[in-house]
Amino acid sequence: MSIILTQTDTTVGFLSQDSASLAQIKGRESGKPFLKVFASLAELQKSLRIPLKYRSKVRHARKTTFVIKNQAVRYVNDTIHSRLIQKYGWLYSTSANESGKEYDRNFCISHSDIRIEDSRGFTSSEPSHIYLLTAIRLEKLR
Repeated sequence: MSIILTQTDTTVGFLSQDSASLAQIKGRESGKPFLKVFASLAELQKSLRIPLKYRSKVRHARKTTFVIKNQAVRYVNDTIHSRLIQKYGWLYSTSANESGKEYDRNFCISHSDIRIEDSRGFTSSEPSHIYLLTAIRLEKLR
């Protein structure tokens, strides 16, 4: 699977279905999980079950990550980013930098197979909100 460099909903990111390649590029511990992004709620629910009372919150959330059963997931429904994800069903997502370092355009370009730069360019904005979601509660982590 190719490594895609693109502007995500929050930052410049690497996307792929190959978590091992992403971990190698970033110099990240191999056991540390990646965020999994979906452009379709149906596709997300094939992967894991969202408790009924929180489905509406997940559906309408913007720039929000949910940790469900120790898996970080995000439903992306902005038009630009979600169109890319729809082609694959789901993708692992991570910031486009070496682990613990700042964004470096040259590093990103040299470690990606496909580069998609639109009118937004490559910019970083505020990070996503993160919620722990269980069957009985919703807890804000960030």
